[in-house]
Amino acid sequence: MSIKTLLMPAISRRMLSRERLLRQRARVERARVLRGEPHRVHYFHQVDDPYSALAAAALPRLLARYAIDLVPHVVNPPVDGAAPERDKLIAYSRGDAQLLARHWGLHFRDAGAQPSPQAVALAGRLLVAAVEAGRFVDVASPASACLWDDSACLDDLVLPGAALQPVSPAASQAHRSEADALRQRLGHYLGATFFYGGEWYWGIDRLHHLERRLQELAVKREGEGDLMFPPDEDLRMPSPLADPPPIDFFFSLRSPYSAIAAPRVFSLGALTGAPVRLRFVLPMVMRGLPVPRAKRSYIVQDAAREAFMRGVEFGCLNDPVGRPTERGLALIPFAERAGQGQRYLLSFMHGVWAEGIDAGSERGLRRIVERSGLPWDEVRSALNDEAWRATAEANHAEMASLGLWGVPSFRVGETAVWGQDRLWAVRQALESTRR
Repeated sequence: MSIKTLLMPAISRRMLSRERLLRQRARVERARVLRGEPHRVHYFHQVDDPYSALAAAALPRLLARYAIDLVPHVVNPPVDGAAPERDKLIAYSRGDAQLLARHWGLHFRDAGAQPSPQAVALAGRLLVAAVEAGRFVDVASPASACLWDDSACLDDLVLPGAALQPVSPAASQAHRSEADALRQRLGHYLGATFFYGGEWYWGIDRLHHLERRLQELAVKREGEGDLMFPPDEDLRMPSPLADPPPIDFFFSLRSPYSAIAAPRVFSLGALTGAPVRLRFVLPMVMRGLPVPRAKRSYIVQDAAREAFMRGVEFGCLNDPVGRPTERGLALIPFAERAGQGQRYLLSFMHGVWAEGIDAGSERGLRRIVERSGLPWDEVRSALNDEAWRATAEANHAEMASLGLWGVPSFRVGETAVWGQDRLWAVRQALESTRR
């Protein structure tokens, strides 16, 4: 057992605890008051990012609700290391943004392709000019609508004599380089991101966390509603269905989001009668894809917030990369044949993400196995069965064929979505079979 394996549970329990997060927020607030600064929120906008288009549409409402100072920045796309399967990410994000827009009554249309480089460059120059003129919030949403719906209408925003003219290409590049450096220094890599008081919030999916924090600081204006995009209750009154289709659950044992999705998707399956098929894949890093430090840090911090909100235990972790994942995956087929697939997976996920169990050790894996109702003596022989590797590869190939690249992902019939925060879409896909 390595020193890292020994220390990680204690360190992660402390670093990801809710108490520590609240103390950190209190320190930030005291420092802000001492400096006499406003509640300053930085927003990072990527011109050709569909999620940024949705976030831009939400900015006027955010400022109407809260007495905050919004500081916008126009950034470049993430570097290759943070978006290793970029083409799949780009294609999926358009369809997902359209799904989100329909869900929340916003406007975004997936035209099946990205805007032209010329239109993106012009929109970027215009938005940088809007930042410099203090008009970003007014310009960002209509400019994004033009870019995605009809790039020709961008010309109407920049006609000669108009109050706002695009900056030069050199000035646009200088702004974006400076904004990229700030984003990296503060610890992130994506567009559509908000930064406030040491914490990051990605897209409209995480605005509810920022809103709750601002509400606790009493900066919400009178007469405004509660949350703009409240988190959906994915288990909200689901009822049994007659002959429901299966839910394909694509997951990785090293994915914290998979860990907090597993108990919820199993509950959704039990409540509706939909069988949940376990479609395990190898973690990205074990498939040779990079996961930069900033990405790892944000994911685990965000997962801790989401787990707390969902009532899922999380935070005392022991990274199962390598041998723990291989041993854990080898036992899933055995557990499924014994009728304990879900129970075993929950035991493993809770063990490595909430209890800090070293699943690479005999003692740790045995604890995970036996409490899931499996006989350790029989399980030990299954550890030598390498058939799981071909299954993992086949699952990944099928996931990729659906246009998905990350986990957790789900498929119900013709619906395929990515993210632990898309179980509402899974529920809706199941309910649509009732009609």
